[in-house]
Amino acid sequence: MTMRTPFLVLLPLLLAACAGTPTPLPQADAGLPAAFPLAAEVEPEWRGVFADPALQRLTAAAREHNRDLRLAALKVEIARAQYGIERAARLPAVALEAGAQRERALAGDGAGTSTRSQQSSLNLGLSAFELDFFGRVKALSDAALARYLASEHGRRAAELALDGAVADAWFAQRLALAQRDLAERSREDWRQTLALLRLQREAGQSSALDLVQAEGELAAAEAELQARRRALDQAGNALRLLVGATLPDELPPPLALDAPPVAIQAPAGLPSQRLLRRPDLQQAEQLLAASQAEVGAARAAFFPQITLTAALGVASPSLDALFGDGRGVWRLAPQASLPVFDGGRRRQELRLAELRRSEALASYELGIQTAFREVADALAAAATLGPQIEAQSRAVASAARRVALTELRYRAGLEGRLELLDARRQQHAAQLALLELRRAELGNAVALVQALGGDGRPAAVQ
Repeated sequence: MTMRTPFLVLLPLLLAACAGTPTPLPQADAGLPAAFPLAAEVEPEWRGVFADPALQRLTAAAREHNRDLRLAALKVEIARAQYGIERAARLPAVALEAGAQRERALAGDGAGTSTRSQQSSLNLGLSAFELDFFGRVKALSDAALARYLASEHGRRAAELALDGAVADAWFAQRLALAQRDLAERSREDWRQTLALLRLQREAGQSSALDLVQAEGELAAAEAELQARRRALDQAGNALRLLVGATLPDELPPPLALDAPPVAIQAPAGLPSQRLLRRPDLQQAEQLLAASQAEVGAARAAFFPQITLTAALGVASPSLDALFGDGRGVWRLAPQASLPVFDGGRRRQELRLAELRRSEALASYELGIQTAFREVADALAAAATLGPQIEAQSRAVASAARRVALTELRYRAGLEGRLELLDARRQQHAAQLALLELRRAELGNAVALVQALGGDGRPAAVQ
């Protein structure tokens, strides 16, 4: 062994010491206040919020059959397999190699004689294992792990989005059903009114104008009923698409639209850090970690790549004597490779990795800001929808009293037919507005639970 050998052995360690420590993960600065301007005491667990048994059945069916969710689950498995590949690269690959070689060399004297030789071998070999002195392989493994975790959080985000979409479609169907029922009642009222006016017209107690107006109102009510039926059918189609299969038979009786799914109270000083439990933000954070690891791998590419190939086994001129009289053989072949000129490719790869890290950081910060606005908007809606629904309920009650009083005055000859028609239109519009507000309250409850991250439980990663 020469004096150069210890230096060559220590050279990778000296270079590794010069490599330095990896750059820490950049910290997101979204510029958010410490707490929301309005806060709410909300139980974030989905089933605890939406107690409608029919909705829970539909949500379970959607998680089983929805194609988007199935694609998200497949992406998790793909990322897991990729992580397994990168993790395996950190371990040596050992193979058992067997071989036989037979040679025949002709003599050079032209006498036609020849020499035959035979060699058999059995080796346990280590093939081109990279000694990761500079952390390149580890950085690639860390990046694959972060992307796997990101895909798992993405699957949870997809589940939460699916739950919200199913709930929203279910409430849309409930609204469409209530609107159709209201339209049917309105049409039946106008039918009865028209029948009464025809009797009065035959008795000479009503004018032709009143009859024509009632016929027009009945036609309008029938047209609205067809529109409500169409909306109900389309809402059912949207719900079936989300569930991904035929809707379950014999669903439990749904809760009425006027039964709020969650009691929202304000204020309670909800901290804005609660947003970091959202699966989509956890996914963005893992993608940021992956991009940071890829920067480390790109930096490590500037240092030598050191590989080791080794083999240990036996060899013999005769296959029968391989395990008896065979002689031991070994081979050790370390190799170091450092590109001298690559046209700036490695430098551009490092620059690209750094830009992708900056992009991931900006995306993460934007996600935090967007999430904050979503929660703040939902809390603002929760603080105003309740009083608005209460006021609209009073308006509906007032419109009903006006119809009753106007009808009494009309029958007594104190009011004209136009006043009664106007009162009924006002009542119908007030009832529709109340239904829309109740639907908005349900939709806002869905948005609030989604904005707070659903059940808030950490992902179970294996």
